[in-house]
Amino acid sequence: MDDLDAAASAAYHRDVRHLPVVSCVCLALAGCAPPTEVDWSVEVVESTMTRHDAQNLPGWQYALGLYLYAQYQVYRRTGDERYLKYIQVWTDRFVAEDGDMYPETFDSLDYMMPGRVLNVLHRETGDERYKIAARTIRDRLDDYPRTSDGGLWHAVSYHHQLWADGAFMIAPFLAEYGREFNDEDYAYEEAGKQLVVYASHLQQGNGLLKHAYDESRQMVWADPDTGLAPESWCRAVGWFGLATIDVLEVLPEDHARRPELLQILGDLVAGYAEFQDPDSGLWFEVVDRGDMENNWTETSCSSMYTYTVSRAVEQGWVDADYQDVADRGYEGVLGRISRGADGLTRLTEIVVGTNVGDYRYYVDRARAVNDFHGLGSFLLMNEQMRRAAGG
Repeated sequence: MDDLDAAASAAYHRDVRHLPVVSCVCLALAGCAPPTEVDWSVEVVESTMTRHDAQNLPGWQYALGLYLYAQYQVYRRTGDERYLKYIQVWTDRFVAEDGDMYPETFDSLDYMMPGRVLNVLHRETGDERYKIAARTIRDRLDDYPRTSDGGLWHAVSYHHQLWADGAFMIAPFLAEYGREFNDEDYAYEEAGKQLVVYASHLQQGNGLLKHAYDESRQMVWADPDTGLAPESWCRAVGWFGLATIDVLEVLPEDHARRPELLQILGDLVAGYAEFQDPDSGLWFEVVDRGDMENNWTETSCSSMYTYTVSRAVEQGWVDADYQDVADRGYEGVLGRISRGADGLTRLTEIVVGTNVGDYRYYVDRARAVNDFHGLGSFLLMNEQMRRAAGG
């Protein structure tokens, strides 16, 4: 699952000011969708900060880590110091004056993902506490259990299992840690290796990934021959796309892992394009089974896919023709956000935290409003699409 506690999850990028609305002619030449007149990133951040005092946000967990990292991207554009302070207030609940961390044990990749905000806060403040705390997570990997080919288990208690979700929970943190704290030799190789190992097991001929892999073939969902879970669950595939983009952003151009990662990304983007719903521009909860009557289009993964495709096009990592996929995805997701009667934003159709299961399990998962999985993904997407349009 993209969280060890599904019940808790249900309750849970330049430095410029607001981009102007660019002329349609300019945008047509640029080949990307225009930003909307409403700055939905600011609207979402302001609404979230109104709803949740930083001291009362949920604990140290990945969905909130995703949201706060995404809020940091809005801070980078707007320069609004309140956005950064909000992140710091939450983080300081878990980092002592001497840099000791709570939780002290990191026995799941999910619990490592919020370490990205430690990297960010060290960059912004220079406070050594955040370096010490981030080092705690990095050092945990020295004896963290792995598959026979070096893949990090999703959790210590999830013996021999790789989940596509886990790629995002650890690889971007590691790459950014290596850059921030001069640990490039280890961190860059480890981050790239994890993505390659995960893809070697999970990525299919259609470019998508199965949700999980059990090397031991003991889990009820594991195919006895391949060890694979039966379905491509939308957000798991989205997590992997985000992770691949984020690691490629950091790895040097001459890094040995780049060609492999670019191939993985290219295949993944092609898969996104193949299975995009032609009517809505969104993607289905079980991605490659959109023809099933009870399947439904989900917001967080659609935001993730839109972000991944747009950024890959912008960086020249995939063909520019894929921009149309991102544009249609963006339009579809924007149809899911509005202001409620209280004036605060409402983002709908977000699947709650989810374990590994069969088709029926996925499509029957609850759909939440303003869940942090969706809010964080939306912010990443919206910041990317605004930048691409204004570029």
